Amino acid sequence: MPESAAGPIRLSVVIPAYNEEERIVTTLRAVIAYLRKQPYASEVIVVDDGSRDRTVERAAEALGGMGRHAILRFPRNRGKGAAVKEGVKNAAGEYILFSDADLSTPIEEVEKFWPRMDEGCDVVIGSRALDGADIQVRQSFFRELMGKTFNLFVRSLVMKGIPDTQCGFKLFRRDAAKDVFARVAIDGFSFDVEALYLCRGRRVRQVPVVWRNSPQSKVRIVRSSLGMLADLFKIRRLHRKDEKQRTGP
Repeated sequence: MPESAAGPIRLSVVIPAYNEEERIVTTLRAVIAYLRKQPYASEVIVVDDGSRDRTVERAAEALGGMGRHAILRFPRNRGKGAAVKEGVKNAAGEYILFSDADLSTPIEEVEKFWPRMDEGCDVVIGSRALDGADIQVRQSFFRELMGKTFNLFVRSLVMKGIPDTQCGFKLFRRDAAKDVFARVAIDGFSFDVEALYLCRGRRVRQVPVVWRNSPQSKVRIVRSSLGMLADLFKIRRLHRKDEKQRTGP
């Protein structure tokens, strides 16, 4: 961001990280370079999810020249959802963007989101499934198949209308983010589904984005997929009970 940028923070960028020493510097340099060009004040929050490598040290090196930043640390690995939730809790921006540490969706793609926010949306999410999405590096056939299968379960068990809940690039208005993530209970990869489920009643828009698969994904196809499927039933159990309590019989 320009050194002259001052005043209230417009954009907080939350980046969850787990054993990301090989990628975090490149990611943060790209994010900082973009933010320095913007006319608004911003901040970057890295949440280290109990890494066993030098993620924290490398992140500190990359963020050393940035005025507004924070590195939050968990003593043990808790999950991506827990890391994002902690980042949102500590974010001060008018808008809060969370992005994967591999920056599979380039930070510049947030430019596509601002017009939707200007229209009054509460949440804008990046999508790899909409017409206009630019998938520059694809996942393996098996990973794509597992992702599509998971989304079928999402639409059958939890909610319809969002063909890509798992793209790690989502922008929230501050009040929406604080409210939603204060109620998110899933610590693992399915937290995206729970957060979007909790956005019911808010204005949510999907925008096609550029996306490049990272071969160093932390998602373990079989183990993570089984855990994520179990989480869908947990989401139903947790929040459909709340829904009945709010709406009555």
